[in-house]
Amino acid sequence: MEDTLHIVGGGMAGAEAAWQAAQAGVDVVVHEMRPRTGTFAHRTGNLAEMVCSNSFRSDDDEQNAVGLLHWEMRAAGGLLIAMADRHSLPAGGALAVDRDAFSAAVTETLRAHPRVRISGDEITTLPDAGRWIFATGPLTSPALAEAIRAETGQDALAFFDAIAPIVHFDSIDLDRVWFQSRYDKGETEAERTAYLNCPMDRAQYEAFIDALLTADKTEFRDGETAGYFDGCLPIEVMAERGRETLRHGPMKPVGLTNAHAPHIKPYAVVQLRRDNALGTLYNIVGFQTKMKYGAQTAVFRMIPGLEQARFARLGGIHRNTFINSPRLLDGAMRLRSRPNIRFAGQITGVEGYVESAAMGLLAGRMAAAEILDRPLAPPPPETAMGALLAHITGGADARTFQPMNVNFGLFPPVEARGGRRGRPARYRAYTDRAKAAFADWLAGADRHAA
Repeated sequence: MEDTLHIVGGGMAGAEAAWQAAQAGVDVVVHEMRPRTGTFAHRTGNLAEMVCSNSFRSDDDEQNAVGLLHWEMRAAGGLLIAMADRHSLPAGGALAVDRDAFSAAVTETLRAHPRVRISGDEITTLPDAGRWIFATGPLTSPALAEAIRAETGQDALAFFDAIAPIVHFDSIDLDRVWFQSRYDKGETEAERTAYLNCPMDRAQYEAFIDALLTADKTEFRDGETAGYFDGCLPIEVMAERGRETLRHGPMKPVGLTNAHAPHIKPYAVVQLRRDNALGTLYNIVGFQTKMKYGAQTAVFRMIPGLEQARFARLGGIHRNTFINSPRLLDGAMRLRSRPNIRFAGQITGVEGYVESAAMGLLAGRMAAAEILDRPLAPPPPETAMGALLAHITGGADARTFQPMNVNFGLFPPVEARGGRRGRPARYRAYTDRAKAAFADWLAGADRHAA
């Protein structure tokens, strides 16, 4: 059997899978069709390009499930988390990165690896032979998506995903906005000033909601319905759910004090987060949108401080495809009908950069272990990676399967030590148990490899 591992897709999952397999001693070919064949959302041909937010979300590994996932990836020698740490930007308790520097570093590191080769060909079929990982993500090409549908006999599931706009910093009116991380998180000045805040009074907020509701929006083709992932709803959809929804979501004013008018409590606040190390670009936090470009410019310039905003990128919407993993994949992410093929990343129904990279990490390690005849058991479900893997490969109901971020609800229940109650104690119990279990799993894998 061929000893080379082929990975289709050079996004978060594909890049991490390639690194893990190559580090294990397996030759890898990454098939990435960009830039020869582009997509709606990508701008470059770099691997691990970030197309939506520039944030890996919370880095708190004691109270947050995604922060725990960061910890596990660091413990496992993850490439993407290492590059994120190296190119991080101040963002309070979140791990945000300079997106261009991050993807360039991932690409350079993989190109330099003696066991990795990057090919620009587009794969449009499911091969019968060889070891393969398909990590093509939410923008899987139409030809490949059709091949997957033909093989599985199941309709590919899909929802619509939206991306947020990015603003040039020098076009923001600093007399109207102020720097502050919510609840003053961050120890350094850079961390405390990672966010810009645009305050609205009630009249401004009501006018903004009216404009959102009446703006021209992207229309779907006949017969298409929008099944949005709740963690990435367009702001117009949130506004349609109730006029106060945004004020209790991305525009909540809590934990913030207007430096220009400290005695006046804003009715709502729009936050912008630094998007690159130079501080020349800021993205509008939580402002995914399906508004047409002309409408976006008009509506977003209603935000105080953004009246003269220039946009480096406007928001957009695209179809996000994923498979019914609980029905189609085994516990090692192999396609039941073709065990030589694994799937990894967002196409499996995990949501988010970190979750996608984590599933790529597991897929790369498992595929390499098979090639080297060192079968690798999955991490236990008490770990963040194990909980995600268990969810997509059988824990979720296949009849209602939808994309999922990592969260403690996916973990086996745990009791806080010493009878202590409350959410902080319970979350700490989850993370303590997970770290011990993951360390044992890594140690066992290393002993078996030796």
